[in-house]
Amino acid sequence: MSGITMINLRQLDLNLLVTLDALLSEHNVTRAAERLNFSQPSVSVHLAKLREIFGDPLLLPGPRGMRPTARADELREPLREALDVLESVISPARAFDPSKATHTWRLAASDYSESTVLLPALNALRTAAPGTRLSVVEMMPTRIVKQAEQGDIDLAFHTSDESPLGLHRRVLFRERYVLAGRAGHPRLKRRPTLAQFCALEHVIVSPDGGGFRGVTDEVLAQLGLTRRVVLSVPHFLVMISVLANTDLVAMVPERLVLSTSALKIVRPPVDVPGYEMGMLWHERCHRDPAHRWLREHIAQALAKQSAV
Repeated sequence: MSGITMINLRQLDLNLLVTLDALLSEHNVTRAAERLNFSQPSVSVHLAKLREIFGDPLLLPGPRGMRPTARADELREPLREALDVLESVISPARAFDPSKATHTWRLAASDYSESTVLLPALNALRTAAPGTRLSVVEMMPTRIVKQAEQGDIDLAFHTSDESPLGLHRRVLFRERYVLAGRAGHPRLKRRPTLAQFCALEHVIVSPDGGGFRGVTDEVLAQLGLTRRVVLSVPHFLVMISVLANTDLVAMVPERLVLSTSALKIVRPPVDVPGYEMGMLWHERCHRDPAHRWLREHIAQALAKQSAV
């Protein structure tokens, strides 16, 4: 047994393991301290004790924060699972009272879902749970599963057909595309023909950056047609400003522009498939009463909006 550090659980402060979990997630003493509501010196002291207990430096200085050792990487998943089990044992589920809640919920959303999902639910949420906070982070589809597993996000909003496997999903609404341009646009006084539609100058939203082709172009290609896409932007907010202030037009999700008086909306001369907007979450919080309340609140807010 020489050279192997034996850890006596009876002498181990469980708070040290909570600190280790935060450090392995954040790779930064300052951020870990903020997450735990500890002082930075306290977390540094905990890290020193953990290094002594495990006989390993665990985290080493790097160019962008701290990097975990091989031993720390081995500990990450089993430690997270053990803490989850322990928390479920010592914190039995209780009825959730939103009026007394002080949760900070972390939501991953694009600018589209910020406008069409979060905004319609916000007023009722603030009224029902005034002590809570929402932290909205940028939607990164390739990282949704990892963020949800680690508890970095509580919910994500993404199209159902592109949602990753392994997460719970609830469909919030069905979206369709409309043709939009500025109010008073001379070419949108009536529904354009297919030829007129293709001749218009279009703007497209390309989240990945710089693309000039979307689902509309795929449909047109099947008909042997192309349209004039002259501008590509990364966000819908910029696109709406462009539409309101130029003669460019765009195929846009209807919910995004339905109440925008600066825009004229017409039915496009080509049928472009719509999509389902889904709400995603991880199994780790599936049964949590507070999380269940938040999910139901958002779903009900959108259902009321659709019924108006």
